[in-house]
Amino acid sequence: MGYTVAIVGRPNVGKSTFFNRMLGERKAIVDDQSGVTRDRQYGIAEWTGRSFDLIDTGGFVAGSDDVFEREIRKQVHTAIEEANAIVFMTDVTTGITGPDNEVADLLRRTDKPVYLVVNKVDNFERQLDAAEFYALGFEKVFYVSSISGTGTGELLDEIIKDIPENVASEPTSLPKIAIIGQPNVGKSSLLNALTGQERTIVSDIAGTTRDSVHTHYNLFGKEFILIDTAGLRRKNKVGEDLEFYSVIRAVKAMDEADVCLLLIDAVNGISAQDLNIYSMAAKKGKGIVVLVNKWDLVQKETNTLRDYEKQLKKKLAPFNDVPILFISALEKTRIFQAVETALEVYQKRQAKIPTSQLNETIQKALESYRPPVFRGHAIKIKYVTQLPTQVTSFAFFCNYPTEVKQPYRNYLENQLRENFDLKGVPIRLFFRKK
Repeated sequence: MGYTVAIVGRPNVGKSTFFNRMLGERKAIVDDQSGVTRDRQYGIAEWTGRSFDLIDTGGFVAGSDDVFEREIRKQVHTAIEEANAIVFMTDVTTGITGPDNEVADLLRRTDKPVYLVVNKVDNFERQLDAAEFYALGFEKVFYVSSISGTGTGELLDEIIKDIPENVASEPTSLPKIAIIGQPNVGKSSLLNALTGQERTIVSDIAGTTRDSVHTHYNLFGKEFILIDTAGLRRKNKVGEDLEFYSVIRAVKAMDEADVCLLLIDAVNGISAQDLNIYSMAAKKGKGIVVLVNKWDLVQKETNTLRDYEKQLKKKLAPFNDVPILFISALEKTRIFQAVETALEVYQKRQAKIPTSQLNETIQKALESYRPPVFRGHAIKIKYVTQLPTQVTSFAFFCNYPTEVKQPYRNYLENQLRENFDLKGVPIRLFFRKK
């Protein structure tokens, strides 16, 4: 199971800079203006071999103090309810503010780990100023500078102490398929279309986690567990920020699933948020099927479908070898084909390719396009084997493993995809000294 850490705090304390630092990449837009983060940001942070999902609750544009306070309260409530741990960001240059006190008040009521992070502590004088934040009453206080990275190592050391070793979840022989996507793309309609009408052998079973609805599907000779992230129960209780809520849900469902059905809205097209969810599923090595829903609402001409798919693949690059289906959950168009495709991707993700076949295929690929030369020496790939990992992975043994550059890696990946039909399955290639 995945472990989720949410970053909360008022706008302009440096949440996005901190988020980028933790991920080691520039993913969130950083600006001095408060409220720049409109889209939720999420990614996978790794530290000393452990990884966790990191979610930046982002800012929001405050219309007035009242709106601001209401919005921040919603996000903190949602973070408390859905995340495993919370990073509470503050800013040493302003000292403790009213909104900081309010967030602290909410966080003191949770029994989940809370890490109080005082940001922008980049000199001795500010270290002295930062001591006042102990008054907020949290045990775990960290002084950091998101810009330079000072202090983030100690914080990460502390966070991963609470992350259990990668305990294998309960083995189940049934494929787990998660429906993910933005609010209002038709996740509930799809679930209802698949299960609602056939009231026979469908039962709701309590999930291992309390945050997604698991449905045991056993109809028409197909049996699997459907994980529904649309099940926004307890909505009234929190009155939460729906978008943030659905993001945390999608990330958690991904951790449980074997295959993700990513629903996008045909009329609105694929958004930055969809691409975020998509690349995260690919990073986690999950099987992926893209479903373009509400296709019945799109005006069509001769090549509409072909052109739409071409545009979509361009946006999904570099990993765009995925099945794309055009469906209508409302009219039940191609929804069972979507399930069949997901189960095919599941089978491909489970498949073990015989080593002899692998080597035969790669040998031919090497003959038609030789590896580049390194310092006058030919790079020689001697042997390839599939690794016994959950994510489909291959090890290539060669004389100069670090010199096999990305273009050639891409070529080898494409050869594996074409020859062994790995559509919808993210794969990893490792190069090792022979």
